[in-house]
Amino acid sequence: MSMSSYTIEIHVADSVADPIDTTLIERSVIAVLSHEEAAGPVEISVLVASDNELHILNRDYRDVDAPTDVLSFANETDDNAFVAIPGAPCYLGDIAISYDRVLAQAAEYGHSPQRELAYLAAHGALHLLGYDHERGPASAADMRTREEAAMTALGLSRDL
Repeated sequence: MSMSSYTIEIHVADSVADPIDTTLIERSVIAVLSHEEAAGPVEISVLVASDNELHILNRDYRDVDAPTDVLSFANETDDNAFVAIPGAPCYLGDIAISYDRVLAQAAEYGHSPQRELAYLAAHGALHLLGYDHERGPASAADMRTREEAAMTALGLSRDL
């Protein structure tokens, strides 16, 4: 799936039985990239999977033995190691979303699963761009503002 100079590749694991609105995920990531004026061409991969699968990824890659709602794996290769091909896309990284957490958190926060799915995709995209809510309250507030800007752009603001 692509739009403009952004390519978002979305995979839904066999463990997810519900139909997933992959277009919404794509729109959410693109809303973040556009709002943040990410220079393209850019590629991102998104996986929607189960709590168990996110638990394994969290354990294996972050040494956190627990499930989580979203993980982001930024491409941390040294872009200066090789000569870049003009016009070749920049691979920003991967996002993994737990669909089980999407459903649980949507119910907990009192909004639709679609809004939660879009929100977690936006959250993951912001991490790929270097934002991190764990750096402190100011960073968390900044990230939340950017997430809500994406939700507003999608017509999924909290007020709806």
